[in-house]
Amino acid sequence: MLTPEFAQRFAHEWIEAWNSHDLDRILSHYTEDFVMASPRIAVLAGETSGILRGRQAVGAYWRKALELAPDLRFEHIATLVGADSVVIHYRGVRGPAAEVFFFDAAGQVTRAAAHYA
Repeated sequence: MLTPEFAQRFAHEWIEAWNSHDLDRILSHYTEDFVMASPRIAVLAGETSGILRGRQAVGAYWRKALELAPDLRFEHIATLVGADSVVIHYRGVRGPAAEVFFFDAAGQVTRAAAHYA
């Protein structure tokens, strides 16, 4: 079970990583084989399912996203903790968003899903 302390620490580190625009720092939170789901994947990566698998594929997608949004900055709104997942609610360049993260025993993200207003 995840603790509120773990969730808050993860949220802080995740927001800071994205705001740094450092792709290696961002990817450090994820396992090699993690799965990412986002409606933006269909638009930016051309994957109609909206799902990418693996750090390499998601890294290429995020690299492109960072290049297209040089002013990208996330503002933390709230962190919600579940038994095996964390939700980070934040404001991005396109407005409110939330991401759900599922973790392995080592505290790395194995699966994530982004949601936008």
